[in-house]
Amino acid sequence: MTSNSFNAAAGIIDEKKYFHLLVEKLRQIVVRPVKLMEVCGTHTMAIGKAGMRGVLPPEVELISGPGCPVCVTADSDIDAFMRLAKDERVILATYGDMVRVPGTEGSLAELKAQGADVRVVYSALEALDFARTEGDKEVVFLGIGFETTAPATAHAIKTAKAENLSNFSIYNLHKTVPEALRVLLEDETTTIDGFILPGHVSVIIGETPYAFIAEEYGIAGAIAGFEPPEIMAAIVKLVKDINAETPVISNLYRKAVRPEGNVVAQNLLREIFTSADADWRGLGVIPGSGLALSKNYEQFDAAQKLGIEKIQVKLHPGCRCGEILKGIIKPRQCPLFAKRCTPENPVGPCMVSSEGTCAAYFLYHGGDGHVG
Repeated sequence: MTSNSFNAAAGIIDEKKYFHLLVEKLRQIVVRPVKLMEVCGTHTMAIGKAGMRGVLPPEVELISGPGCPVCVTADSDIDAFMRLAKDERVILATYGDMVRVPGTEGSLAELKAQGADVRVVYSALEALDFARTEGDKEVVFLGIGFETTAPATAHAIKTAKAENLSNFSIYNLHKTVPEALRVLLEDETTTIDGFILPGHVSVIIGETPYAFIAEEYGIAGAIAGFEPPEIMAAIVKLVKDINAETPVISNLYRKAVRPEGNVVAQNLLREIFTSADADWRGLGVIPGSGLALSKNYEQFDAAQKLGIEKIQVKLHPGCRCGEILKGIIKPRQCPLFAKRCTPENPVGPCMVSSEGTCAAYFLYHGGDGHVG
């Protein structure tokens, strides 16, 4: 809740008042237990940092979903890009969160310490700069993320083709969110009454791709922003819809999300990528949930170019990250949590990522505290 008529301090006070009004409203309207899944890892962190779980009525339970791209990366993909990093012909460019994800032979950070050329970037375009200046090496960008980051990767690939950069490629791990939500709804081990839908992803894809959630499964969904009042407003709306038994997909983030999404970005994705199957931690192989390079751009596929094959492995048998991503258990129910697995010495990716559920619970005690 913001207003140009208030100064910054007054705006903060009003946001807090508005938040607590929403909490009181929620307490008045909740009539039965409901389990809501926040899909987005950024929402998970925001909920934890604000202590939101601690102020919810006991009937309202928040569970975290598979909205952290680092966390849902399959073990076989982790080991595959580790092999890429060890290739002396390769400069591996990656977002920072991937550097500390453990594989069977350590992490990218450890390989870098041993001499591998691993470089942290903030965008795929930085990796293009390496390809322009270091023509004797293959620059591989670790393309990870959902619909939010995929357009930037697509733009880099299109630029590389226009510039005839023959030493640039991507190891492609991009995934799409709606298909994963369908798998969760089909899974008999999960119980979800409503979805807090991701704001960033929705900026790109809009509202329509979520329609099946309400139409086919009778489950409510609400696209939300990332401030505590925005998230709480989504919770209130979901509970109202659940009470009324009128499931709809609501867009409560209209300042950023248009009903049709970002059409320019969507067209770019359709040009560069094609739909493919993708392997998700905890969810398995989901048909049509990946983005493979289209025929006109497949020369930029690092796996094909460098002959990298995925080998099915199970890295850490005690890690229950997959069950956490499905909302079946909470991080504290994992026997490794805060014992063998900490942010300083992570066992699984859910403790590594800045959007990881285990990291959020470790840092903020799961959001059990109180909002000021």
